[in-house]
Amino acid sequence: MTRTKAERIKSSKTPLSRNITEEQAKRLPPGQFLTETFPILHEGEVPEIDLATWRLRIFGAVNREQEFSFEQLSALPRVQMTDDIHCVTRWSKFDTVWEGVRFRDLLEQLDVQPEAKYVMVHGGNDYETNVPLGELLHDHVLLAYHYDGKPLTPKHGWPMRLVVPQLYFWKSAKWISGLEFMIEDRPGFWEQNGFHNEADPFREERFSGEALPIPEDEWTKKEYD
Repeated sequence: MTRTKAERIKSSKTPLSRNITEEQAKRLPPGQFLTETFPILHEGEVPEIDLATWRLRIFGAVNREQEFSFEQLSALPRVQMTDDIHCVTRWSKFDTVWEGVRFRDLLEQLDVQPEAKYVMVHGGNDYETNVPLGELLHDHVLLAYHYDGKPLTPKHGWPMRLVVPQLYFWKSAKWISGLEFMIEDRPGFWEQNGFHNEADPFREERFSGEALPIPEDEWTKKEYD
């Protein structure tokens, strides 16, 4: 019988953080393991994207649908943010440096209906994840195109990915292709497959069912930077 990813995370071994300082321990959400590497996890193959034809589509509960090229988005105010990131598979990485466009700066360019309270973020391989609009208005939420001073690599979401550092990293969709504004919430890919709808790492909102404190060590066997 094939198990879902949520079931695998619940039933596998616990990696433990060792030799961390008291200050680091305060920054580390419960059940997380601190790593200096950047594990590469995603569903499906890395998509091939032609930057000349790539567009970010804005649709749903908007008064006017729009499309933005990479050139148009990169012409918006560019900011750099340093953030801790946390994956539901139990790894955390501190002080990651991202550059891109604040979500709320892009929002100023859009004609969104006032009733819209949620966003479905569409990414590569037909991936999608739902995020409350209020979460996307935080200072550090970016449509990122640089990581650690360099353009994103394809494996990390080139040409552009969402970064929502206050939520588990599955909400930070790679290879974004569309922002669908919604009046009512609906679950995305992982939210339909056993993962929590809100995904706050400090509340350990990993699963939609019973939140067992037993993590997955699968990420330690994955490719990483």
